[in-house]
Amino acid sequence: MNKDLLISGFSDEISSDFDTQLEVVSNLGMHYLSLRGIDGKNIGEFTVEEIKENVQPRLQKAGIGVSSIGSPIGKIFINDEVGFAKQKDMLETLCKISNLLDCQYIRIFSFYIPKGEDPDIYRDDVIRKIKEYTVIAEKYNVILLHENEKDIYGDIARRCHEMITEVHSPYFKAIFDFANFVQCGEDTQECYDLLKDEVVYIHIKDAVTTDNQNVVCGTGEGKIPELLSQFIKAGYKGFLTLEPHLVVFDSLKDLELEDVSDIIKDNKGLDGAGGYKLQYESLLNILEQIESEEK
Repeated sequence: MNKDLLISGFSDEISSDFDTQLEVVSNLGMHYLSLRGIDGKNIGEFTVEEIKENVQPRLQKAGIGVSSIGSPIGKIFINDEVGFAKQKDMLETLCKISNLLDCQYIRIFSFYIPKGEDPDIYRDDVIRKIKEYTVIAEKYNVILLHENEKDIYGDIARRCHEMITEVHSPYFKAIFDFANFVQCGEDTQECYDLLKDEVVYIHIKDAVTTDNQNVVCGTGEGKIPELLSQFIKAGYKGFLTLEPHLVVFDSLKDLELEDVSDIIKDNKGLDGAGGYKLQYESLLNILEQIESEEK
């Protein structure tokens, strides 16, 4: 495999038990994970001390590094000022946790928009608030990664691009999430063309528009094989982070506004570890295919 590519993943999709997460990740031969749900608790609820005492030693023992902090920052409504103040405090703590774990990236979002309202009318508010987040990140030399999530301001490529251009900070960059763009009715090739220069982190998640279901990577409409090939040819170096969403897992209830059963029909006969392994092996197959085409 291309030595410039590192495979990571949201290991809380395996199990809410952190020791189980570490065991499965290690057994697959992976060396990184994205930290989101630990023993049933969201990363945003931890203190630096708790991570130092309960989480860091387990990571070190397993020889597993942290590719990103899968934070809930920005997953509040744009007009929730109390929530925003709390999240700035949370981000401060998460930056300290990132420094402790030698992790460069924190995943964030660009705020839920009230249902039925045009996201573009909130553009200035979103940019102002993201800039406040980046001030905190800069203090700790951490890069905030914006995930193009459904129902938030930056759900489509155009708004992602405008936001990153306006914020204009080396501490605020883009994640490319194939499935989320598909579920927002976007053409992922067009998204790539617009955002490729700002993307420093990739989520491996695929989907189909027929029922907005998540599917195994490479089998949906995300154009993952084609676009990964383009990313690699353009010199992409860094993480490919598994986010299978193939089975319902504990942390999912924190992630979605709608009923999770609409997105993941838990009928694939897989458990969390099985879904993770399937996604990992499918990604390895895609990467092998890309390499053989390059030769």
